[in-house]
This record gives sequence, structure tokens and C-alpha cells, in this order.
Amino acid sequence: MWAILSIRVENKPGILFKVTHLFRARNFNIDSISVGVMENPEFSKMVITTVGTEKQIAQIVKQLDKMIDTIEVKRLDEKESVYKELALFKVKLSDASDSAEINKLANTFGAKIHNEQENSLIVELTSSPDEIKSFEESIKSFDILDSARTGVTAL
Repeated sequence: MWAILSIRVENKPGILFKVTHLFRARNFNIDSISVGVMENPEFSKMVITTVGTEKQIAQIVKQLDKMIDTIEVKRLDEKESVYKELALFKVKLSDASDSAEINKLANTFGAKIHNEQENSLIVELTSSPDEIKSFEESIKSFDILDSARTGVTAL
């Protein structure tokens, strides 16, 4: 079972280590993590995605909630939340027709093209992890030179 955890913490040095250490100590994997300072700079928000049984997810939420520097822990319902991820793909261009086809695919997925050069271009896509995976599958035949993903963020 996939879970999205929204964690508000005190913005102190070492808090990211403490949270990730808790996952490691309980033998849980973090699929993605995004962290940012909130509107009040005394706090940061972490959004962590993980996979586990209902019992395992409940255990990690309970353990996170017990941490001194943790203000609030929420498990977000993916049907009632907005969650997105940013992905960048650098794609090789063999000829001019590649550029046109990649632009067509990018438009289909609502992606943007950046830094188009003679032999490559960069595609930016902000969407759900499943949509990003589908887009990546659709451009694999063009030779992906590099890629980067931010991890899920959610409200």
C-alpha cells in the first residue's frame, strides 16, 4: 500500500536526519521525500511517500508523531489530496522529426520543452508519479540522456 505522509516539523538542523533515521531504523523505505520551509520559517514541511502494510504505515505515523521536533503528522488520502512531482528529461535528438514527435508527446502530457539544441532537448513535466512514468515510457525510444525527479509534494 502506497502512503503519502505530510509532516510539519520544527525547522532545526538535524531534523531531516532524525526523520530518515527513524525510517531506516524501522526498515522502511522512503520512495520520495520533499522538504521546504513553511510560511513561518520556524517550521518545515516534509512530504514522504512510502510503501507498506496498513499496520506498518500506522506504526511509522505513530513513531513520527512521538518525535519531539514533530508538530503534526498526517497521512494524506490520495483521492482527496493534490499531489504532484516535477520531472526533467534530457532527450537525444537524432533528426528534426524527433523534435516534432517529442513536442507532440510533450503537448499530450502537458509538458514544456526547454533548452532545445541541435542534438538534445529538455522536457519538463509536473504531474502525478503515474503520469510521469507513462510519459517516460513514451519517450524511451528517443534515448533519454539524463533525468531528474523532485519527489512528491502534496496538500
